[in-house]
Amino acid sequence: MKAYRHFKSDQLGDKLNQQLKKDLSAPVSEAELFSFASFDPDASERGGYSNYSYWRATLRAFFKNRVAVFFLLVLVCTLAFTFIQPNLPNQRNPITIHYNQSGRTLANLAPGEQGFVFGTNNLGQDIWARIWSGTRTSLFIGFTVACVEAVLGILMGVLWGYVRQLDFLFTELYNVFDNIPQTLLLILISYVLNPGVSTIIFALCLTGWLGMARFIRNQIIIIRDRDYNLASRCLGTPTRRIILKNLLPYLVSVITMRMALAIPSAIGNEVFVTYIGIGLPIEIPSLGNLIQAGRELMTIPALRYQLYFPVAVLAVITISFYIIGNAFADAADPKNHVN
Repeated sequence: MKAYRHFKSDQLGDKLNQQLKKDLSAPVSEAELFSFASFDPDASERGGYSNYSYWRATLRAFFKNRVAVFFLLVLVCTLAFTFIQPNLPNQRNPITIHYNQSGRTLANLAPGEQGFVFGTNNLGQDIWARIWSGTRTSLFIGFTVACVEAVLGILMGVLWGYVRQLDFLFTELYNVFDNIPQTLLLILISYVLNPGVSTIIFALCLTGWLGMARFIRNQIIIIRDRDYNLASRCLGTPTRRIILKNLLPYLVSVITMRMALAIPSAIGNEVFVTYIGIGLPIEIPSLGNLIQAGRELMTIPALRYQLYFPVAVLAVITISFYIIGNAFADAADPKNHVN
């Protein structure tokens, strides 16, 4: 079989050589060899142009992911309803205790009973109103903590990774803060300051930026000595411009993913600190307070719905942010924009 293939290839080579010799030996006129190109003034003024847009390509790649788009719609609808719900008709105050005609509290009503969509808790408060009010509180804490972590983490991480003179200082600061247990720090702050939303935000932001800063620092070290950055430094480009134009755009995808994961992480931390009894006071509805109250009723099967509803809302928000963040990080990666 191999001998037959070599025979066929030799035949094909001989035919090509004969055709090439025939073409070279044929007489060719000068007119056939050369021809004048036409001159187009408009074409001479037209330069190279590409309609490529980084963000357009990112959004196009993101919206091709149907699962991420579905969870994006779920998250948008959830966030929108969270803020629309208080303005809807026949909505109750989340902290109001409801009584019947005889003056007794409407405690532990089942979902749908007497017009309470999710029922009432053991104090007679509307769980439907408390869940959406608690979701607003937890989302505010999550977004605020995530923004503070992003600003401090990116700023510290870039300086830590790019400016070599600051490496020792930031490394020692990181070692000091990172070795302090976050739970112990939260407990101390809760005892020193008055419990509230601002206290939770301050406690979570105090050390929350460390993870982001170290992650950005490691990424900066990888790319800071690449050829285009060395060329920029040799040309005298200011450090600020190198950071903004050369380094940070390269990290858009990973920063986006970390930001998307920081929001549910902050909400989860709020739930945790409330779970261990040092979170928001009971009069401020939050997902942490609702889950803590529902956990105490898990031994009563008829009242377990008071835990299921806030956990379901928390799960939807957490899963949505996780899937959207990963999908957008993949879409923002320039390597995925090549057609």
